Amino acid sequence: MAELYARLVVKGKKTLDQVPADIRPRVRQILIDWGYPVDGE
Repeated sequence: MAELYARLVVKGKKTLDQVPADIRPRVRQILIDWGYPVDGE
């Protein structure tokens, strides 16, 4: 599920703030692992 949300963030369909709070840290880490800039990095 986290990878699905990460893909939506990458495509611009969702923002990280729109990701459910319980999986947001995992989505954030996936984005970092994929090389995308994340606020605070």
